Amino acid sequence: MTSGTHSTGTPGSPSRRRLLAGAAGAGLAVAAGVQQGAHAADLRPLGTYDVVVIGSGAAGMTAALTAARQGLSCVVLEKAPTFGGSAARSGAGIWIPNNSVILAAGVPDTPAKAAAYLAAVVGRDVPADRQRAFLTHGPAALSLVMAHSPLRFRWMEGYSDYYPELPGGLPNGRSIEPDQLDGRVLGAELARLNPPYMDVPAGTVVFSADFKWLALAAVNARGAAVAAQCLARGAKAAALGQKPLTMGQALAAGLRAGLASAGVPVWLNTPLTDLHIENGTVTGAVVTRDGDPGLVRARRGVIVGSGGFEHNAAMRERFQRQPVGTDWTVGAKENTGDGIRAGERLGAALDLMDDAWWGPAIPLPDQPYFCLAERTLPGGLLVNASGRRFVNEAAPYSDVVHTMYDVHDTDPAIPSWLIVDQNYRNRYLFRDIAPTLPLPAEWYDSGAVHKAWTLDALAASIGVPPAALRTTVDRFNTLALRGEDSDHHRGDSAYDHYYTDPSVLPNSCLAPLWLPPYHAFRVVPGDLGTKGGLRTDARARVLREDGSVIPGLYAAGNASAAVMGRSYAGAGSTIGPAMTFGYVAARDAAGAL
Repeated sequence: MTSGTHSTGTPGSPSRRRLLAGAAGAGLAVAAGVQQGAHAADLRPLGTYDVVVIGSGAAGMTAALTAARQGLSCVVLEKAPTFGGSAARSGAGIWIPNNSVILAAGVPDTPAKAAAYLAAVVGRDVPADRQRAFLTHGPAALSLVMAHSPLRFRWMEGYSDYYPELPGGLPNGRSIEPDQLDGRVLGAELARLNPPYMDVPAGTVVFSADFKWLALAAVNARGAAVAAQCLARGAKAAALGQKPLTMGQALAAGLRAGLASAGVPVWLNTPLTDLHIENGTVTGAVVTRDGDPGLVRARRGVIVGSGGFEHNAAMRERFQRQPVGTDWTVGAKENTGDGIRAGERLGAALDLMDDAWWGPAIPLPDQPYFCLAERTLPGGLLVNASGRRFVNEAAPYSDVVHTMYDVHDTDPAIPSWLIVDQNYRNRYLFRDIAPTLPLPAEWYDSGAVHKAWTLDALAASIGVPPAALRTTVDRFNTLALRGEDSDHHRGDSAYDHYYTDPSVLPNSCLAPLWLPPYHAFRVVPGDLGTKGGLRTDARARVLREDGSVIPGLYAAGNASAAVMGRSYAGAGSTIGPAMTFGYVAARDAAGAL
């Protein structure tokens, strides 16, 4: 696997600073082990379990549920005052090929197709045995979750794999999401569920797959019908006295309900401060509980599912390309790389640390807005500081940000600007602002949005050359009317058409900008979380640089280097592997793999 501890500019070329940092981390391993062993008697004992899980996101809770169902005693240690992590905040798409849900829905998936597709997407960044482990164990992980929790899932029909033109890619998609769940199954524990990234409108029940159509509700009959369905679901739930949950709220609540049924305790407000090691084996976790340090011992292993490091400015400065911001991520605020740093102190290798689950984001005053449909809908285009287009706006979101960084040094693209006209604003939902309605004044006051009656005035407002912006829009309009983007190939892939307007012809991705006023939205490299972390093998065991295993230590989710490498197979490529490798880690700890 390509090392993630290289310089930010050239993947594959370790910098002297990174090599020294890695050597220092390895050198600290012995010292840390001796120190922990010497002072273990001084730490308050907090109990002994077969398996100790760090983090209550999708990876951690799936691992704990699996361990419990293997007959192992288990505890989940969570830093936050809430459970669910970034998974609870998410849309909860899950990408696991050949699972029982999509096969029952008639999706024409096969193991051979999935293997060919994943290999084509990931390339050489991830060893083949890890890819095989994900594809082999993913369906079983999902089946275990459904067998031992109230969770059920729906196929996100039509949500294409992100590269459906590659061998094994499916234009209709493999992604699933949680079905509606009644939050009453959690009782009082529901109050400790991490809130969603964005609330759905009061009185509605909305699935991730609905957003595609809700954006079009003002101009599309199916969009209007989906909006009515969301209201009807809400009304039905209210009549039954239910507390309806969907998306990440349903996923996290359902997993937590499974843990409650299995008798697995989840300790909130219990941050990891270090890993405990004896005779070269990880045998517990040093945590802070009730304000004091303590030791939770593990007989069979510690599974790190503590998330990425998106909110750790120092780590982002150390590993990632600039500019990057901890205030541009939508990951859980507690994700500061605690588990990754603890593993590194024991000599664990790190991979993919320069990468993230990127996506274009608009830095609104309350929080960043992760831009999906808005940059894809017809009638908008992205320009850089030179006023020029530089990317296919409808490409997978991670690819758009990779391109932003790739071109930035020679033709600044951070920030970029999403340019739309009033015709676009009259037709489509923008975030949660209905068509034709004014955007909030604070968006303009913060500099996230600009508006002007001419392109020249808009260019002056955002600081790009007016003539260049006019030329770019004129060129884009010509391509849009032709229905073919020969410059950046927007619309060539089936994926490009997911968040678009089917009434726009000849290309649902493309429409000219012609009606003033014009709007510009500031776009920065946002993310759903970081992608790099502890290097693991096909059994989710944490590895050193020389490939040897650190006994007793496992990692899954964003605390581990992603099985997707530097790419993104489809919606749910974060959560699907997180759940799978949480399952794999627990099965291995149980000796059942």
